[in-house]
Amino acid sequence: MAASPSDGFRRLRWGSKRLSRPVQQEMDTGREITGEHPSDSPPWEEELVSKIRAMSALEKTLALEAISHCIQRHSQLVRKEVSYTSIQELLASLKLDLKQPLEKTFPFHFYGLILRECASVDLVKRHLASLLELCHQSSSQREGIALAIGITSASHMEEVWAMLEHLGRTRFLQSTFMSPESQQLDRNTHWKWVGSTSLLCLGQIAMHAREQILPWVDNIASRMVYYFSCSPYDNVLKTSFLSAAIMLMKALQREDGTQNYKFTQISELISCLLCVLQKEPNFLATLFRQKIILVIAALSNLRPSLKPTVKSKILQTCLQSLYSLPPTETLKRKLPPLEAAPDVMMLYQKSVQALDLLLQNFVSENKSMDEICFLLQHTEPWLKSDKIHERKRVVQSVFLLLKYVVDHVKLTEEAMPSMLGHQIGLLTLLWRDKDKATQSRSRQCVCLLLQLLIQQKGSTAEFTYLNKMRSFEVRAHRESETRFFNLVKALDENLTVAQHTQLILTLLHELCSRNRLRCDLAAQLLLLIFEDHSIKPEQVAEILQGLFLKLPCIIFKNILQTMMKAVTMLGTQHTQETVEVLLSLCHPSERKVIPLWTALATNNRLARKVITLLYMKLKLRPPKELVRLPEQAQLISQLALGTIYELLYVREYKATVRWAFAGILLGLLTQLHYLFELDAVEGLSDYQEDILEARTLSPCRTCLEALKGLFWTTNYWEVFAELKLLRGWELFEHLETYTEGVTLLARAMAHYDCEVKAVLGQAVISLKSSEERDNIVAILIITEFLNSQELTQYTSRKTMDNFLNLGLNNPNQLVRAMSLKGLSSILMHPKKVVLLQNWLVGLLDSFLKPEPRDLIGLMEILGDIVHCLGGQGVGTLSLKIAQRLLSLFEHAQGDVRAGAIFLYGSVIYSGGRKLRPALRTHAWHALVPLLLHLGDSCPQVVTKTKFTFLRCAILLKWEFRKELFGKLAWGSGLGAENDIFIYMVESNFGSYHHFLMQALMHLSSPHHSMKLAAMRFIGGLLQDYFADLCVCLTKNDVQTLLTHFELLKQDRDSTSRRFYRSFLDDVIELSQYVTY
Repeated sequence: MAASPSDGFRRLRWGSKRLSRPVQQEMDTGREITGEHPSDSPPWEEELVSKIRAMSALEKTLALEAISHCIQRHSQLVRKEVSYTSIQELLASLKLDLKQPLEKTFPFHFYGLILRECASVDLVKRHLASLLELCHQSSSQREGIALAIGITSASHMEEVWAMLEHLGRTRFLQSTFMSPESQQLDRNTHWKWVGSTSLLCLGQIAMHAREQILPWVDNIASRMVYYFSCSPYDNVLKTSFLSAAIMLMKALQREDGTQNYKFTQISELISCLLCVLQKEPNFLATLFRQKIILVIAALSNLRPSLKPTVKSKILQTCLQSLYSLPPTETLKRKLPPLEAAPDVMMLYQKSVQALDLLLQNFVSENKSMDEICFLLQHTEPWLKSDKIHERKRVVQSVFLLLKYVVDHVKLTEEAMPSMLGHQIGLLTLLWRDKDKATQSRSRQCVCLLLQLLIQQKGSTAEFTYLNKMRSFEVRAHRESETRFFNLVKALDENLTVAQHTQLILTLLHELCSRNRLRCDLAAQLLLLIFEDHSIKPEQVAEILQGLFLKLPCIIFKNILQTMMKAVTMLGTQHTQETVEVLLSLCHPSERKVIPLWTALATNNRLARKVITLLYMKLKLRPPKELVRLPEQAQLISQLALGTIYELLYVREYKATVRWAFAGILLGLLTQLHYLFELDAVEGLSDYQEDILEARTLSPCRTCLEALKGLFWTTNYWEVFAELKLLRGWELFEHLETYTEGVTLLARAMAHYDCEVKAVLGQAVISLKSSEERDNIVAILIITEFLNSQELTQYTSRKTMDNFLNLGLNNPNQLVRAMSLKGLSSILMHPKKVVLLQNWLVGLLDSFLKPEPRDLIGLMEILGDIVHCLGGQGVGTLSLKIAQRLLSLFEHAQGDVRAGAIFLYGSVIYSGGRKLRPALRTHAWHALVPLLLHLGDSCPQVVTKTKFTFLRCAILLKWEFRKELFGKLAWGSGLGAENDIFIYMVESNFGSYHHFLMQALMHLSSPHHSMKLAAMRFIGGLLQDYFADLCVCLTKNDVQTLLTHFELLKQDRDSTSRRFYRSFLDDVIELSQYVTY
């Protein structure tokens, strides 16, 4: 049953969609494209048709029989020369003399003309069946059959279509589904290429359908797709399908209604053509590429418009087919052996011209910047290619496309697609290509795109810019740096914000390339853009995010350095936006963003702005009721806290952190209190310092570690050390002891004059804050600073009185109480100095007695008075107190020893400047007892001893004070003990005699731990400083040493006897060397 014409055919009212002129001209090149002139009647056809029409039905029948016999005979002898004697006799009977030699397809042409003019449907069907039963092996046979079928269809479309459908259901399916074994046995069967014959038939039917083409076009196209898809692929099928497609397009070109018809098979036809193109070999020997691309261009003009996915597939396949060919200079060498070598350059040029026409055709159909961007998007893989010839080809295509648009197309839509910036970026990256032609074309492409942008804007400065761009190319080869600057400036001024951002992101992406030239160019262009101050605040986030992602992949060190300069510029121009973005990039503990923060510190003024902003972010603390538990880690104050913690250890921020010390300190103290308010205390108390593995700290732990790090990194390590040795940092781990921790910290700061002026000023500001936590921290610090010897240099009594009175009205009870305490200090009431000193004299009388009552309580009161007198000093009483405390170091009770040692550390600093030398001497005499108490059996004594021992070292200005603290705080075992011994002895050169004599007194100590420590100390001196002892000891000293050693010999303790045996020889030898 014959298929009916397409029901979807109808004429539409809207505007025509004709084939673009360049493509139409190429499609009209006749034999060059199709190899034939099927649409043009031979000169003899008109006369022959008139003779046929004059024939009777019987004559037509006889003529058909004669031609059929001739064609069948020719089919059987296809490989031999066959004469057309019977055909010539028939022509002679018709009194026709064609003069020129007959072509191979002439019998088929003649056959088709008679069938077309035949009125008998049955006769036509019989001869069509006979015709289609012929062998389909020969190309001339297939073409002839198709020609006859096509001519016949002009008058008998239904019958012809029915015969082809029957052929498809029978012979074609049989040949298609034949097993491989059968095909091997019957390799030369004449049905092998029946599908190719059917394709040619469909093409000829289209060519001869004329006004019937549109009703039948979808059926014809669908059958073409079917035969192509179901037939085994080879050159015969490829050639047949392409010929049929070209004939179909030529037929549609002639029909006026084509532009209004809505076709249903365009995408499918294009898919088949693209399949052919994909299977083309990687050399040029024919014009197949050109033909396919031109047919696709013609099909793309039909309705409906191609979907973007189809168009994208077209572009990908066509670009791949041409750009991936070997370089033009090697194309000829890639050819396989051929009888006649083709003109490869001509083939290549024609194929590339077809591609250019395809691109221009797409733009002509959709005159918008969006379409240009869509086309350029598909050139991206080739613009980024590692092969020079591929980059050169694509840039040339882009240039010709843009030149065509500028010269011949007026864009109808004022679209400003953001991806245009990305494509401009890709082109700019070719400005230093190895190929000079690519360099020049890429610059010209950017200029052309700029012209299009300016034209779309309709700016009054349009012609000025156009002239600039034209003159730019004239100077391009002479002014490299100026060229870049001018063109970058033009881009900055004419791109939209979104386009400008895409341009920058594209350049950032290239920073990771292994191509040094492209990397350098990208970095230089980015630096120019940043220097031009063209980046808007709304661009900062995307730019920094893009750079952040690329940083780990940058290979070249100089590129990284250049980008850090760019970040510095960006931070200078948009400091607040930059800080906010860096905070959002990743959690500070990951440290991935540290290089960007470091870049902001290269400019001192910028670094101060950054730290100030972080401090301000730290103060953004929403109330507890507005904060949900999962959101705590993402609070801006938490991110600022984590960042400050990391920056403390960045060398470039060291000076800035010192400058902002007071603000950071108050910010951290109040942040810790805020975290207690949020109950975010997880991971605070179970922290272990000695674990070296990288860990993500909890918010509270981060805050406390930042507080500790602030003192350590700013070289106020004495404050850090004091709290560490007194376990003061642990007070910050609980809200109940938090205020004690702040008080102890402020006391240590006042003692070492650690930024007292700046912190006092910041505390005064916090005291005025509406936040309770700010008031608490401020009053604790201020009250403690009132005992500082230096405070009077920074503020007046009247000023402090005003501030403390302000605290009396605070709603918080602690703030009121501490304010009252401050108002009662000796700084506010100088007359109290005499009272306290008199009280101290009275207490001292009791303290100096051999067995005073409540010795521990008495020492606590003395400590409070010494602390309250502060800058006024204790005077000469300090020496008496120190001497009494030194004697209590050997007390039987551990808590008394601990209290005495701890108070001693404060007293040696309480005598004022006049008594400082005497107190230093006293501290020097206390070194050996203190050192030995580091081995005390009472842990509390050991803790207090570490504190006082370090204070003595600081007072005596030892060289290795910081290293000593490290061993006191974290050292353990014999190694740490030996290091502390060395720090002490080496810091007191020439004091070996004194130290040895002192240590000998402790060999008889009732405390076993002290006795062991003394033995280790004496043994160390004898081993490591034997020569020095030989010089400084006297015979009396040696005699004393021998006396103490002899006592060890009789000792019940095995350790003492073992020590005696180990060092007796050293003592005897020492006695021999000492001569006076």
